[in-house]
This record gives sequence, C-alpha cells and structure tokens, in this order.
Amino acid sequence: MSDMGDQIPGEHAQRRTLAEKLEHLLTTTTPAGQRPPSNEEVATAINIAAGEKTISATYVWQLRTGRKTNPTMRHLEALAQHFGVSAAYFLSDEESRKIDDQLALLGALKQSDTRSIALRSTGLSESSRRALHSMIDQLRKLEGLSDDELGQDGTLR
Repeated sequence: MSDMGDQIPGEHAQRRTLAEKLEHLLTTTTPAGQRPPSNEEVATAINIAAGEKTISATYVWQLRTGRKTNPTMRHLEALAQHFGVSAAYFLSDEESRKIDDQLALLGALKQSDTRSIALRSTGLSESSRRALHSMIDQLRKLEGLSDDELGQDGTLR
C-alpha cells in the first residue's frame, strides 16, 4: 500500500520495515520486566491458536531479521492475531502509527498511577481538565521529560 510512511517533521518519509514493525510489537506487547518471546514461542503460540502448523520458528526469525520481507497474507493475519492487532498494521504505515499510539496509551494506562489520574479526571469541567493538563506540562518540564512524542493536543504521535 502506498502512504506517506512514518515521518519525522522536516525529514523525508521514512518507512518502517516489516522486521522493524514486528520487533516493535514484540517489545511493546511484552510485560515490563519480561523478555520478549523467542521465535519458537511465537510460532508455537500461533500454531496452537490456529489448530494447525501455520508458521515455523525459522520463518518468524527470517521475518524478524528482515531476511524474508514478503510474507503471505495468511502469515500476516496469523502474526496480527497473535499480537491482537489488525493485519493492516504490517501493510500501512499510517495504520501502524495509529495502532502504536493505542499500544502506547494502553501501556501508560497499565501504570496504576496513570490510570488513577485519568479516571479521577472524569467528570471535571473543561477548565479543570485544562488546568490539570497545564500542571502535568509543568511537572514534565520540572523533571526534564521531553514532549517530543506528544502532538500539540497532548496526544501521542
């Protein structure tokens, strides 16, 4: 599919490879403190879910390392199902950016303090939410945290 790719402002369009997207999913979906699953573990989980031999550990390795770059739709769908994303994640840079944003949000919400702040802000007036947003911006500046990954509206890019 043809789209703009993952762009960094002021730079030429830079597309992520299938291997890069697969590695990102492996690290992003792995719980904190745990190692990403091995190629064998990924293949086994996919094959068990499919009820048949769908993919081999060697083929997962080839995809992860970029040695194979043109998998069948069946393989993409199996990988996507394993990671709980749409197969479009692997086909469209725009779609992969959207899904990556959702995964980042889910990761942040898994932190109990972040979830608590979000839940407790429910029901606040718009002006109170803006004040809370300003306080968070100030705290991030005080702690030297970058807002590079955030858009102008405060959402993940």
